[in-house]
Amino acid sequence: MPLPEVPEVPGALSAGQLLTTARYLLAVQEPSGAIPWFPGGRLDPWDHVECAMALTVAGHRAEAVRAYEWLAAMQRPDGSWPAAYRRGGSDRVSDPTREANQTAYLATGVWHHLLVTGDTGAATRLWPAVRRALEFVLALQAPRGEVRWARGPDGSPAPFALLTGCSSVYHALRCGVALGERLDDPQPGWELAADRLGHLVAEHEDVFADRSRYSMDWYYPVLGGAVRGAAARERFHRRWSEFVVRGLGARCVSDQPWVTAAESSELVLALDAAGLRGPALRLFRDIQHLRDETGAYWTGYQFANDVRWPVERTTWTSAAVILAADALSGATPGSALFRAPTDRPLERPAAPDPAACGCGVRVA
Repeated sequence: MPLPEVPEVPGALSAGQLLTTARYLLAVQEPSGAIPWFPGGRLDPWDHVECAMALTVAGHRAEAVRAYEWLAAMQRPDGSWPAAYRRGGSDRVSDPTREANQTAYLATGVWHHLLVTGDTGAATRLWPAVRRALEFVLALQAPRGEVRWARGPDGSPAPFALLTGCSSVYHALRCGVALGERLDDPQPGWELAADRLGHLVAEHEDVFADRSRYSMDWYYPVLGGAVRGAAARERFHRRWSEFVVRGLGARCVSDQPWVTAAESSELVLALDAAGLRGPALRLFRDIQHLRDETGAYWTGYQFANDVRWPVERTTWTSAAVILAADALSGATPGSALFRAPTDRPLERPAAPDPAACGCGVRVA
């Protein structure tokens, strides 16, 4: 398959700038394939996969596969990964908790890589790891359908489920189903489990622990695909002013004067998935103030004190920006991953109209 187009978003991020951002990820990637948060920093499986996805989008296929193969090699016999590895040593565990959404995300990454590259060989090699990972996750599914957020070091499941985590797990299960069908190893049980989980995410938020002050609990049900249509538009309209700061980006939490590039980029992906391309483009343009001269992105900005905070340029932040740019541009076959994680051909999206909305969200 030929190399895909390099994403660019006119007025916000050129193709050359995006490739410069991807080079930051390459510079941080370790020889093993591991991608920590920054040089010498900690590593967690979810953010590692996010970075691998960004490398795929930017055309660095071999490096992305190396990242996935490192993760597969580090997988525990039960299909999981530790929640975090120590600074300066990606093979040393710092948090042995095994989180459901962290473990599930490999399915999203491998499916995304296959969509973009058509590399069935890599997908086939990684498929056993994906299967083990999702089986670990589904062992945490409660009778009602929610997936408890983690299994502790002693093996006991957490007593509660998280809305953001379950939204991500729902999406990963859908990606796993699509991947299994493509590789002639269908998993109908995953599809049924996803349906049960998606219903709770969309209709029964009271099932989940209350984390409503976090913006992720606001937009992740849309990003993961459980909430769509009028319900998605109403969801965004209801709390837009709590989380979105005009000209700066999206807050991480509603009660703090702190915007982050990663949450903002994920919100761009969620808005795009809901068909709200105007607000998505406006928000993407707003967060470019977090780009530095190297092409990397600062994690966040504390606007009450006018300071970058924390003072770090996390790889997963830059990766989220790259994925958002791809969704807005439609440059690669993986750009629709959060609109419809299937292998059906999708038309290139129309150029976004920055004034268009249709949901009552004010973007100007």
